Amino acid sequence: MSTRKQLKSLAEARRGLIVPGAFNALSAKVIEDLGFKAIYITGAGVTNMWFGMPDQGFMGLAEIADHTARIRDAVSVPLIVDADTGFGNALNVRHTVRTLERAGADCIQFEDQVAPKRCGHFSGKEVIATEEAVSKIKAAVDARQDQDLLIMARTDAAAVHGFEAAVERAQKFAEAGADILFVEAVTTAEEIRALPQRLVKPQLMNMVIGGKTPIFNATDLGELGYGIVLYANAALQGAVAGMQKALTVLRDEKQVLESSGLVTTFAERQRLVGKPEWDALEKRYT
Repeated sequence: MSTRKQLKSLAEARRGLIVPGAFNALSAKVIEDLGFKAIYITGAGVTNMWFGMPDQGFMGLAEIADHTARIRDAVSVPLIVDADTGFGNALNVRHTVRTLERAGADCIQFEDQVAPKRCGHFSGKEVIATEEAVSKIKAAVDARQDQDLLIMARTDAAAVHGFEAAVERAQKFAEAGADILFVEAVTTAEEIRALPQRLVKPQLMNMVIGGKTPIFNATDLGELGYGIVLYANAALQGAVAGMQKALTVLRDEKQVLESSGLVTTFAERQRLVGKPEWDALEKRYT
């Protein structure tokens, strides 16, 4: 089964599949190595880790396509790719789909914010008109070369127009052909429980650590009927915390030992990046 069909089956099972976010190829390899069944290539994570900047629309198509291609080459599990607003109008969305499909995306996510977008859990968001947002989803659906490529439609309308408006938009996105729906930044447990009852298509629920949405256990979200439970930046936040801890010890104690528990071992680092496989290839060709 192709990775696109795998992802469709996982989402349609509605069992609360946990999908962590990756911000580069190594983080993707760690996620796959730990047994997760799919990976989300996070625009916020790429922006934070690649540019050292906040998630406020600084990432472009070239950056996310490059990261997608590198991650696709590094792992074999399905990839959901964050394409922000599609980097323009409906025609730009068409180009974005073609570009990310070639790069190896299995699902491409588009949102309805005004460009430049910002993190879904920041204040001050704005959304485009419903009609324009629907047209962009239609363009995305029409642009795919492989009909197994999934289109995920995200709405940020809850923060601007309220929960009911967000549900209405999501339904229109479904009618436009979106395969997976994503209502971002709901703020109450009641709204989380309501969404699977209100929308027929498989849904993603975004668990932002420290964000505006109450954190639910993924098992509970699966029982509610969510297909995917996204932790877009758990790996990023964990990596930053790990760097801070290790480097604080280095600064204060003037050394860091492998036995400290603060760093992965040298051997484990080489295993994760596939050095034994590269050693075997080197022997084959010499």
